Amino acid sequence: MKVGIGLTILLCSLILSGCEKVNAPELPEPIVEPFFISGADLSMLPQIEAAGTVLFNADSLSEPMLTTLKEAGVNTVRLRLWKDPTSPGHDFASVKYFSQRLKSEGFKVWLTVHYSDTWADPGSQQMPQKWKSLPDMHSLLDSVYAYSSTIAKEMKPDYIQIGNEINNGFLHNFGNRYTNPGNFRQLLDTAASAIREFSPASKIILHYAGIFTAAEFYQVVKTVDYDIIGLSYYPMWHGKPVDTLSTIISSLNATFQKPVVIAETSYPFTLGWNDYTNNIVGLANQLHDGYPATPDGQYQFLKKVFSEVRASTGGIGVCYWGGEWVSFRGPTATDGSSYENQAFYDFEFKALPVIKAFGE
Repeated sequence: MKVGIGLTILLCSLILSGCEKVNAPELPEPIVEPFFISGADLSMLPQIEAAGTVLFNADSLSEPMLTTLKEAGVNTVRLRLWKDPTSPGHDFASVKYFSQRLKSEGFKVWLTVHYSDTWADPGSQQMPQKWKSLPDMHSLLDSVYAYSSTIAKEMKPDYIQIGNEINNGFLHNFGNRYTNPGNFRQLLDTAASAIREFSPASKIILHYAGIFTAAEFYQVVKTVDYDIIGLSYYPMWHGKPVDTLSTIISSLNATFQKPVVIAETSYPFTLGWNDYTNNIVGLANQLHDGYPATPDGQYQFLKKVFSEVRASTGGIGVCYWGGEWVSFRGPTATDGSSYENQAFYDFEFKALPVIKAFGE
């Protein structure tokens, strides 16, 4: 009996040692694709949901917008944050709650901090009302640092914009890019340092509206600590050769060694309207040649933007603006949507083909 056991052990040893001499084939290292942002600004969605708006997917079945968009390929949601708005929706508490919900549903969160109580863009960079009485630049820097720190600590977004479309600076008049360029950079640096300290994993975006003159702007801010170049591209404002995007993105990436994202873009599926609020786009001369204001034209335009970014060197994503902003206040609203003809849904609130571009 003992001899049998010994033979068994010997045989097992020989088998194992023989296996050790056989070289197993080396498996290739898995290729990890860098994360590509397929984003949508959905800042109005909580208000749309609160109004009881029923939305439908492409199969005409009622479905929450987040479900429809996630299944279409949207992986990142952009939200605007205002300092002390006069009405709720884009205030700190509302945005924090919505950002937590988005994270729980598997989306990455991109905060656009306007550093204003209202819309900030190249034509308006108003100081928050509570900061207007600050006596000097030092006091403003302290306020910017404290506010940015709170955002970073409590929300920890995946991406965070310091300002929105800051072509002319922000926090005017202290941070005017042209009259106070040193102050402008110092304010950006102060916000960035707060984000780095309290949410180091967040990627910082500096956002410029336009494509042809972007290099000049990013040369001005080249010493600022940030991660991503963000560009707005709307044909009606920024030129109609969409097929130049790839070249422009590659050039910016080569010059500044930063990845580039199209932070805002959109296109109409009709020149019609669904409420009594004037639309941003409503004329044929605002359209891009080759892309009619039809459901397919809208889809083909966004598909082209995605393909240009993917074909570039350094392009890391696209974010659509206003896709959620249907005319949820009704057809007679004068305070409704100025974007319902560029939304992801038609006037019967059915999802349009444009959302397919996110997953292609």
